[in-house]
Amino acid sequence: MTSPVLLELSAVAKTFGDQVVLAPTDLRIEEGSFVAIVGPSGCGKSTLFNIIAGLLEPDTGAVLLQGRNVIGATGHVGYMLQKDLLVPWRSVEDNITMAAHLTRKVTDADRLEARQIAQKYGLGEFLDHYPKALSGGMRQRVAFMRTLVTHQQLLLLDEPFGALDAQTRLDMQRWLLDVWRESGRTVLFITHDVDESIFLSDRILVMSPRPGRVVADLENPLSRPRDLDVLTDPTFVALKSRIMHLLHGGER
Repeated sequence: MTSPVLLELSAVAKTFGDQVVLAPTDLRIEEGSFVAIVGPSGCGKSTLFNIIAGLLEPDTGAVLLQGRNVIGATGHVGYMLQKDLLVPWRSVEDNITMAAHLTRKVTDADRLEARQIAQKYGLGEFLDHYPKALSGGMRQRVAFMRTLVTHQQLLLLDEPFGALDAQTRLDMQRWLLDVWRESGRTVLFITHDVDESIFLSDRILVMSPRPGRVVADLENPLSRPRDLDVLTDPTFVALKSRIMHLLHGGER
């Protein structure tokens, strides 16, 4: 059974000066899916995210979230960047509740939710700690929890694990899949790591160099749940080969 379409982009394009950053792009994202976007640096991936989040307005096209036009509007997605952007003088609990702090008064319910989500995802003992006392992986967990408590169905994750070492990155990928499965959210995930895109996603969108455009929309045939053995599965290896070929100018 096909899930309802959560996000739909039609002919969305963006130019900065005389530079076409994002060529007209069409995109449909189903509710509850996990979609990865891979492409070279400067191909418009982050520009696409900023348009979806309402931080940039496209030159042309439409952006519909659950059928509603969200161009130029903000507050309808959860958005997490590669840098965790934790506030160093605020505790883990206060960083998780930052969205509430910025928009209204933090309530007892907000703090209870922060404590519950931190406990659920392994940081319950660190609620009173400050970011400088946390490892890179722990900081990213806090940043993701802060994104989760916005209660938005669509989460935009822009290379959230890019700065982590290989082992921590793999641990965070497995953790993210658990959270995604339990929360039922919809995830759009930017990465330069082809292995990461395959391990995590239902679909992989491959983008071309600037001007960025989607040159392939690939279904991921690997079943879930996935463990480390999938990294050497022939299907995984074949899909990786195809994506690498596309990224280096091969046939579609």
